[in-house]
Amino acid sequence: MKNHFLWITFILLMSLNACKSLQEKANDQFLSGQYQYAINSYSQILESDPDNQEANLAVAESFRLSNRIEDAGPYYEKLVEEDPSFDLLFRLGQSLKAQEKDEEAIEAFEKAKGFTQDESLLAETQRQIEAINLANGIEEYFPNYVLVNYNELNTPGADYAPVTNDNFIYFTSGRRASGIYPADGSPYTKLFRTRAEGLRVDVGNIQTLPEFQNEEGLNQAAIAISPDGNTIIYARGNSTSPKDLPETALFASYFRGSGFTQPIWMPVNEDEFWWNSTPAFSPDGEELYFASNRPGGYGGIDLYKATKLANGDFGNPVNLGPNVNTPGNEMFPRLTADGKFFFSSDGHAGYGKLDLFVAEKDASGNQVIKNLGENFNSPADDFGIFFTNYPKEGFISSNREGGVGDDDIYFFEDKTPKPKIVNVLLNVYTKQRVAGEPDAVLEQARVVLYDDNNEQSGGDFSNSNGRVRFTLEPNADFTIIASKTGYFSKSIPYTTVGKTPNPEDLIQEVTNITLDTTIVLDQLILEKSIVLENIYYDLDKADIRPDAAVELDKLVQILKDNPSIKIELSSHTDDRSSDEYNLDLSQRRAQSAVDYLVSQGISRDRLVAKGYGESQLIIQNATTEEEHQVNRRTEFKVIEIIE
Repeated sequence: MKNHFLWITFILLMSLNACKSLQEKANDQFLSGQYQYAINSYSQILESDPDNQEANLAVAESFRLSNRIEDAGPYYEKLVEEDPSFDLLFRLGQSLKAQEKDEEAIEAFEKAKGFTQDESLLAETQRQIEAINLANGIEEYFPNYVLVNYNELNTPGADYAPVTNDNFIYFTSGRRASGIYPADGSPYTKLFRTRAEGLRVDVGNIQTLPEFQNEEGLNQAAIAISPDGNTIIYARGNSTSPKDLPETALFASYFRGSGFTQPIWMPVNEDEFWWNSTPAFSPDGEELYFASNRPGGYGGIDLYKATKLANGDFGNPVNLGPNVNTPGNEMFPRLTADGKFFFSSDGHAGYGKLDLFVAEKDASGNQVIKNLGENFNSPADDFGIFFTNYPKEGFISSNREGGVGDDDIYFFEDKTPKPKIVNVLLNVYTKQRVAGEPDAVLEQARVVLYDDNNEQSGGDFSNSNGRVRFTLEPNADFTIIASKTGYFSKSIPYTTVGKTPNPEDLIQEVTNITLDTTIVLDQLILEKSIVLENIYYDLDKADIRPDAAVELDKLVQILKDNPSIKIELSSHTDDRSSDEYNLDLSQRRAQSAVDYLVSQGISRDRLVAKGYGESQLIIQNATTEEEHQVNRRTEFKVIEIIE
């Protein structure tokens, strides 16, 4: 019995020593950033001791620090049950948010507020709550854009951050890895390239980067290539060698004559203990954008801009400020030629972890941040946008559900339906007025079309049928002017507003609508009198009445259309007063009409007022009112054509 007891005691001591050894191993793995190994070790401890607070916390933090906070939820929940605190409840809220459990996430954030009086922590917690609420009202920035997994390009490992340059696509991938990254258990990544034309990628001939050799036992990622193709910048880090750099940093390789140089550490990193990654050039190559966790920022990782110096290096990095950067993480910048700034963030209102955003100027010139919407973003990480044909097509990266592997490359295209085209074909017919006969065809008349900005948009001579054809825009206003030597030039307004069907009612891609209009020209004959109809005056008065002004406006238009003519405007009376009185009245009326024309912009030098009284009666010995009205008339005649 005694020997049996000693044997049991020995077994228990051995078990305790093994647990202690595993605990120490797990702690060492966690502290050295080998989070996946730490998760495996702590999980073994939790199998026999599921309530172990230290192990639960280490697993939760390992998932969070290796960008898998959605997997940390059950561990934070267990910790909160035992000993709730602000930090644990806040992290639980983040995990629930990443799992799209919005109501539970808000509840956790609200509870977290009760465990702190720190104003900055309260503000950040409230911002997390507001971000969840704001995400429900996000509109798609690029409506009708479709995102597709590039299945043939992706592998079961990580494939992300593609860029194109000189008919090649460059990207990061875990294929052909020589080791495992202990932080998340994924293969180390290298830089690859293959030929590409737009979105068409030669997936059968992918090769490792030929410009310089990928290194083994570390991650090489997030490549940027200068617009001229002579500079390559990428992020390098995560080596387990104690002789290597302690943190991820930017390296640069330069084309020198026959090839690229070996990559070198860039001065823009400034400190070897600062994390620097996700570089991108400005469209002109004069600025370098990148992400960094250097001190003085607004959150975990911020975006910075560095300017090219005289020696070709990039220096003087500037934080992009609190409008772009948040207490969260911002990375993968992309500036476009029109000044829009695309980036990824988990700090602005979004759908989960990293979302794609754009910073642009509003109508007032203020910079506003917009989420690209649900057709680009998901509850997972969405990042690394690159346009192959801005803004119509390009690539992004994502580790969303349904992918081929870990991070996958996706391509997007603008699938907005092409608008139905309506062509308005206008036939303009030119005719001449012939007294006592129907209007006759007038060929070789010059017809000119002007748009609503008074810019000429077409012109031709009428053919033997008197026709000129124009193609007009729908729902627009125009002016048509017809002219020919020996005729009064004439302008008419023309509109296509309301004369075409609604595009949504159309079936065919292109619909032609044919319309007709006619312009009739009068012969221009010197000294030939032309009666202006409906020019009436009140009895014994010379004032221009409103109805007379309407008719005189037609003469204004004739004079504007024919700027080279000079006219005599004459007034005639009936014979029911004395000759002297009628002569004076007609002169005053003629002058009143001339004064009106001048008020409408017609030069006085082109006008002569002449009163004829009753000296040119059309009907002699008139007896009826109708006959007297025929004699009371206003006429004009061209008395000179100014060359």
